[in-house]
Amino acid sequence: MLNFLKKKDKKSFNMENIARKSGLGDKINKVIAVVNQKGGVGKSTTAINLSAYMANMGFRVLLLDLDPQANATSGIGIDDKKIKNCIYNSLIEEELIEKIVIPSKIKNLFVVPSTIQLAGAEIELVSLESREGRLKEKVEPIRKDYNYIIIDCPPSLGLLTVNALVAADELIIPIQCEYYALEGLSKLLESIKLVKTGLNKKLEIAGVVMTMHDSRTKLAQQVVDEVTKHFPDKIYKTIIPRAIRLSEAPSFGLPINLYDNASKGAKAYQSLAKEVMERG
Repeated sequence: MLNFLKKKDKKSFNMENIARKSGLGDKINKVIAVVNQKGGVGKSTTAINLSAYMANMGFRVLLLDLDPQANATSGIGIDDKKIKNCIYNSLIEEELIEKIVIPSKIKNLFVVPSTIQLAGAEIELVSLESREGRLKEKVEPIRKDYNYIIIDCPPSLGLLTVNALVAADELIIPIQCEYYALEGLSKLLESIKLVKTGLNKKLEIAGVVMTMHDSRTKLAQQVVDEVTKHFPDKIYKTIIPRAIRLSEAPSFGLPINLYDNASKGAKAYQSLAKEVMERG
């Protein structure tokens, strides 16, 4: 499958090497958390494909899976049977995070994997010293080694997500273009404000990305308009469509640029990656 796809989309992979030609690769060391306490809004899809396109553009990227469901890990093609240690071992058992990093199928893209073992971390973190800053403590020594560290957060506002907020410089919030899109968003914004006040004064919302947009429905555009009212200066121009190829790609363990780089979902995430870097 992989060989066929690579042959099929060979011309599509000859993207401009932005990092090399611009010199930005020597200047950027940024940690971005992809966060929303609602499930099914495209967090893992966004984290995977944003990371893949940034790496494809020549940046050195680390995808850190902080979700016990490990969707980012499997979606990027990491076999859980071959994972000796995951982010749990670093957060709870003091393993150096650089010893957990696994190279992906994409040049310049590396992964800190997750497993179901991480599910118990929420409880175990409670009794640990500096429990909200454990991830930051682990990530800081290696951030100089990567241009971007992308954190895929769990669908909750527990201690794992708080750790991501404390470790991050910026946040990307995916919001699906469906009914109840804004449900619970006020709680997320409140949590962000609390973390910024007490634990991470530099934390900022980089942007809000609209996902699962179905252009055939009036509701999708109504949701975009409503979210724009709440975040007038934060909405990314790129809107991620609801697309079959995007939903198929994770089952093959491939980001969309390896699965079908000519699809509308691929073009959308390529555009989003460029927009994220331009804003940065």
